[in-house]
Amino acid sequence: MSSVGEHGSEWTNGRTGTTYQDMPHLETCKGVLRHLIAKGDPNGIPLAERAITEYLEVTPEGARRSGLRLIQDDVLKQRDAVVGDRHNFAETVNAYIERMLTPP
Repeated sequence: MSSVGEHGSEWTNGRTGTTYQDMPHLETCKGVLRHLIAKGDPNGIPLAERAITEYLEVTPEGARRSGLRLIQDDVLKQRDAVVGDRHNFAETVNAYIERMLTPP
């Protein structure tokens, strides 16, 4: 059974009764970062940081770390596929994610 919940689409496993939610904010953040990495414009760094910050703000606390790891994996794949300014941009985004993953 599917429905739209507070955080996006939800579906329930008929056998176990467990309810799952998709992660639209995660996909939005990854999409923004992919676009910015493809451009490789250093002026886009604040936009990348804002995309990550906005993701964290709308994500439940218990899901933030694992979501950041998924975003980081995507950024690293993009980094490994590009060179020059785009590679450097992805490295900078990865460093920002690492700072977000490191406890204060």
